[in-house]
Amino acid sequence: MKVCIFGAGAIGGHLAGRLAKGGADLSVVARGAHLAAIRERGLTVRTPDGVIEARPRAAADPAELGPQDAVIVCTKVPALGGVARAIGPLLRPETPVAFVTNGIPWWYFASHGGPEEGQRVPEADPDGSVWDLVGPRRAIGGVIYSACHVPEPGVIEVTSRGSKLLLGEPDGSRSDRAVALAAALKAGGLPCSVSPDIRTDVWAKLLNNLSNGPICVLTRRNMRDTFRDAVVRDAAVQVVREGMAIAAAMGRPVPGEAEERVTLSADIPHKPSILQDLEAGRPMEVDALFRVVLRLARERGVPAPMLELLVTMMAQAAEAAGLYRRAEG
Repeated sequence: MKVCIFGAGAIGGHLAGRLAKGGADLSVVARGAHLAAIRERGLTVRTPDGVIEARPRAAADPAELGPQDAVIVCTKVPALGGVARAIGPLLRPETPVAFVTNGIPWWYFASHGGPEEGQRVPEADPDGSVWDLVGPRRAIGGVIYSACHVPEPGVIEVTSRGSKLLLGEPDGSRSDRAVALAAALKAGGLPCSVSPDIRTDVWAKLLNNLSNGPICVLTRRNMRDTFRDAVVRDAAVQVVREGMAIAAAMGRPVPGEAEERVTLSADIPHKPSILQDLEAGRPMEVDALFRVVLRLARERGVPAPMLELLVTMMAQAAEAAGLYRRAEG
């Protein structure tokens, strides 16, 4: 299977390593020092179950890589417009594109059914370029659980032992293309399944982002150190409760208890990706991960005072760092 990872950073690099280990014909789109290192020395992925060494074809320009059987996009949401404008050379007429991103995805209301069918998500696709140039027909949703970072160019460090990836068609079908892509990743040792309800999976992962992202940006500390404080843990539990109420109002109730989710995070010495972005000076995913949730809550009359306070404070920190600009209106 000929697969391209578009955005071979922490998560994309991990998936690239798994695909290479499983025997896929792999290429990656990367940039800067990371691209140079992959071209010179290959890609090294250090996982709890061993080190993966890969030599993918690597380029900054997708036109150098040619058409693919599947593409997996792992960039941050603010970069998706650029991805949509550059991805064309990788696509055959039937090439699927899996979007492994956090937050409410741009395709969320595609094949949704009911009065919201076909609505856009401006926080995830401000100018509509992903919807218009890639299109929901190609889209496969992706939700990943994997604590990763890039300690140096060309190297991915995976610190979580329970990494897993969920793929899902927006219409809930178990398509041959999703099954084939999941099989390619499982062959490399990554648990990967095809979900019949990827939107509920989106909300389940998003609850984790809501509880730890804003708080860790404000503390500038990893989750374990941050949640040692009982007052902070209580605030995180309240955020998860609010998030669960919003998900239920969206018709996607997430099972489990808020306290359990926060307790699991409290044992992980990992910095959320949005804090990693702040520390690295990269654009921060404030809108697609957080402000969109507040908008959906307001539209459905669900109060979320703790989430709104923490997101507002985090947005101010992001603005002060020059890594986020609030949309007008």
